[in-house]
Amino acid sequence: MTLEMKLGLFLRPTGHHVAAWRDEAADAEGSFQHFLAMAQIAEDACFDMLFCADIATLWEGANDSLCRLGTITRIDPYTLLTAIGGQTRKIGVVCTGTPTYDQPFHVARRFASLDLVTGGRCGWNLVTSMQDSEARNFGSAEHLPKHLRYKRAREFAEVVRGLWDSWEPDAFIRDKKSALFFDPQKLHFLEHQGDYFSVKGPLNVPPSPQGHPIMVQAGASDEGRELAAETADVIFAAHTGLEDAKAFYADVKGRMTKYGRKPGQLKIMPGLNTFVGRTEDEAQEKFERLQDLIPPTVGVKMLSHYIGHDLTGLPEDGPLPDLPQKKAGNTTRTDLLVALARRENLSIRDLYKRVAGARGHYQIIGTPKTLCDMMQQWVEEGAADGFNIMPPSFPTGLTDFVTLVIPELRRRGLFRSEYTGATLRHHLGLPMPRRRFQR
Repeated sequence: MTLEMKLGLFLRPTGHHVAAWRDEAADAEGSFQHFLAMAQIAEDACFDMLFCADIATLWEGANDSLCRLGTITRIDPYTLLTAIGGQTRKIGVVCTGTPTYDQPFHVARRFASLDLVTGGRCGWNLVTSMQDSEARNFGSAEHLPKHLRYKRAREFAEVVRGLWDSWEPDAFIRDKKSALFFDPQKLHFLEHQGDYFSVKGPLNVPPSPQGHPIMVQAGASDEGRELAAETADVIFAAHTGLEDAKAFYADVKGRMTKYGRKPGQLKIMPGLNTFVGRTEDEAQEKFERLQDLIPPTVGVKMLSHYIGHDLTGLPEDGPLPDLPQKKAGNTTRTDLLVALARRENLSIRDLYKRVAGARGHYQIIGTPKTLCDMMQQWVEEGAADGFNIMPPSFPTGLTDFVTLVIPELRRRGLFRSEYTGATLRHHLGLPMPRRRFQR
């Protein structure tokens, strides 16, 4: 049986390659109209969702690298997707809200409201944040250790989901004759008392057509996998090879039974950075053109950022040095990049060029057949349920994927030609959420 894969579009101001803003076709300003145009292209192609990541800090670094980075500023993703949601009809909208530096009532209300505004097309990406510089923007000297971030995140998610269940679906009667607006038996107070939060409830937002927003996560550590197995509807994963992806897929889905969940209730969508051309040479030329635009200082600082250690001043053509163990931040991404460098004997320059477009996600360069063969293999062999597409540049990288790859996926019966439902939950083939209070 042919499996229909799920596709998300990972939005960034000018694209996912660090030098994308220098591309001649790029909108270096990153205006709202630019983002809206990308969203409309993705919706016309029947993508399941748009995804915006977020970080509550400026990329720290020397001025020479900082001033050459094209993604240093961006529109707040919640504001951006609220505006985009009002000008699209079907495509889902997902963005990050951190449980480390926010409050659950705020997050629950914000995303429940966006879910209503979009008619049930919203998702919340739960990420525990990455950088010490984020902590310093919220009154702390350094980032919480990972085990404490996930302990807080688990309780945070429990509170948010509980608040989303404040109202039963048919609670609102709105009977003008009897003057009864809602059935008081179908309103539920959360009364949560935990280690981190005390939240009475209820949420003052009615339920949406999809029950409540989709829960998305990206953690690959043991703590992240466990939290996703318990609570997530979607995982945006990062893998550099098929076997690693298959092992992750089997591990996370295998953890779900202890929480009374079935594997089909969670969609795993690895990031996929794509350079596609009508010929292999054309695809390679597109790749090399952007690679040649990377300022070396940006390459080193970008790698330092993602690996969590300052590599400034080290020989760029020398090997990655042995690194001390990180106490906080994205330790899983660090481990992934170090393993890649050791496995393929990459220099610092080699590694930053590998990270420049994909940031530790899978990168593929080739024809539509090359891409579709890879995508089909991953879905059929249990490595993915779909992909979070990361075009190297906007708009060119997206239009290349839509005009060259999507038709071939459809020819193989791997992707839809039209939407058959209105909510993000329906697009993803997910059941309505179980409500803790509903009789």
